[in-house]
Amino acid sequence: MSHDGGGANALQERTSLQPDAAALLASREYALFASLGRTREIAAGQSLFRRGDTGRVMYLVVEGEIELDFGSDLALKRLGPREFFGELGLLIGEHTRSADAAATTDTRLIELGLEEFQALVDADPALVAQFLRRAIARVVLNEQGLIRQLRRRNQDLETALDNLYATTHQLNQTEELARVDELTGLYNRRGLIQHLQDCRQRGFKGGVGLLLVDCDSFKRVNDAHGHLAGDRVLQNIAGILRSVSSPEDVACRLGGDEFCLLVMAEGRDDVLRYAEFVLETTRNLLRLQQAVPTICPVSIGACLVDVHSDWNHWYAHADAALYQAKRDGGNRVRWADGELPVRL
Repeated sequence: MSHDGGGANALQERTSLQPDAAALLASREYALFASLGRTREIAAGQSLFRRGDTGRVMYLVVEGEIELDFGSDLALKRLGPREFFGELGLLIGEHTRSADAAATTDTRLIELGLEEFQALVDADPALVAQFLRRAIARVVLNEQGLIRQLRRRNQDLETALDNLYATTHQLNQTEELARVDELTGLYNRRGLIQHLQDCRQRGFKGGVGLLLVDCDSFKRVNDAHGHLAGDRVLQNIAGILRSVSSPEDVACRLGGDEFCLLVMAEGRDDVLRYAEFVLETTRNLLRLQQAVPTICPVSIGACLVDVHSDWNHWYAHADAALYQAKRDGGNRVRWADGELPVRL
């Protein structure tokens, strides 16, 4: 009887009943993973996989409880709703499972294989990169314990880390590409919004000016000379904005033939110097225009902004000035406070 009691106490000491914070998905992660994964039901006592099995998928607990037994004197681990496990099988592929996994209650799981993981990356690369960073930290912590007790697994875990770091790097690159306009190489609207969020998080306190730039008569270029000529015009406008930008400034293609330039500026005159450069450069290029257009005139709406306030507020402010410039004939800049156009 004393032997049975000792065994029960030892089992209790080896069992982790507290939720594993590193394995608990945030609400947005859980919703995304659950929406793209495959549902699987297993009954209480049923084995999901055994140590030594080759795994290619990871799992997310929806309802019920999974117990992981790593053998030897390692603690048992119990996972409940919104906790994930088996991620190395997905991220490495052909990974040898290091634990027995079985359901302690009737359990519903979400399975994610390579196809579902690619769908996750396509749907929200930033969120998946965040998940992978946490998964890497979890692997590192597990590695430290396993090295002390199971040195024979060290090489496998180091390979896992290399693959995870490579995957994270690839996802970070994918996330960066998602912020960039493919045609011009400038930031797109998503990249601009992310830049503004970064400024707020850093507590940026400098002055910022906004130039809202729109091509005049761009539709005529497309209609008369085709979309390839139109694309070349947009690329050249982007080149002008890029050339005037300092490393702290942000040039962006908002969509179509509309661009914006966020510049470090302490006052109206600083902002208008940028506008003057853009207008003068386009006008000089127009004087060299050939049969197929490579540039077109632009109208500009300008204002000072507060990066900590609502983007829609000062976008609307600059947009009103932009359309006043167009009503006045285009090829000019209008300041958002309604003053007369700048004469260049």
